[in-house]
Amino acid sequence: MIEITNASAEMAFFQVLMRCGSLSAAARELGLSTPAVSRRLAMLEARLGVQMLNRTTRRISLTPEGEEYLVQARRILADIEDMEHELSRSLSEPRGQVRVNATLGFGRSHVAPVISKFCKAYPGVQVQLHLSVAPPPLSEDAYDVCIRFGEPPDARVIARKVAQNQRLLCASPAYLAERGTPRAPADLARHNCISIHHGDEAYGLWRLTSGRRTEAIKVTGSMVTNDGDIAVAWALDGHGILMRAQWDIDKYLQSGRLCRVLANYATPPADIYAVYPQRHQKARRVTAFVDYLSRSFDSTAKSMAAQLTASL
Repeated sequence: MIEITNASAEMAFFQVLMRCGSLSAAARELGLSTPAVSRRLAMLEARLGVQMLNRTTRRISLTPEGEEYLVQARRILADIEDMEHELSRSLSEPRGQVRVNATLGFGRSHVAPVISKFCKAYPGVQVQLHLSVAPPPLSEDAYDVCIRFGEPPDARVIARKVAQNQRLLCASPAYLAERGTPRAPADLARHNCISIHHGDEAYGLWRLTSGRRTEAIKVTGSMVTNDGDIAVAWALDGHGILMRAQWDIDKYLQSGRLCRVLANYATPPADIYAVYPQRHQKARRVTAFVDYLSRSFDSTAKSMAAQLTASL
């Protein structure tokens, strides 16, 4: 039976290998030669009796067995790190690595600046930020914290609301001057509406609420994208009406480059959540990051809410 310390070292080695993406890059990070890394990988595969990677001259990719090993290795190594931190006398000082996922535009504009300040406040924590068009499935366990719009239905994770947010309808002054301003949801049928399409989700159906009545409006338009930043740029260029989260368009509303449309109608909420596995609920590096994120977002969210109320 292999010793636990050797097993954890092998898991850490494999994790580094996949993060680097090639044997040569992993060798540079580990301070080894490429042949030494190749031999170490071969020994791991021989001990387990399975092929972990598909190799070419330029890149490596996971086999199904390798993918399962990587998922379990990440979980086990994180559990070991959490246990050590809990037992450490320096528990009050967060240490370790936090893997964060966020969407492209929101991650660049709002999450990245918070991480910059967080790392200065907590030098013992290393943060890896990965941005993606669509959030990864929570079952992949590739990240410690995912920043998401809307509370996920998965009860097996912790979803903490870190900021209020709402979707708004908007358009450029030039577009409204040319096409007119909608006065009721039904008027949207006569307008060019910019749609955002994520994955297999239905798009082009906007729900607007006034009092107890909710209307589902099927909108159409000549422009569809899966990237929110592109959709905002199209709206700024005067192509049509857009439904977008306030955090993504607030600066344009304040500058007058975009104007609210149908402001008296409520749209589905887009509150911002930090989502993380239940096993991390006592991990100081994770909880410290989520606490810091919440404090940083709080003042911005309150300011936005006050501005919306004043504009009605």
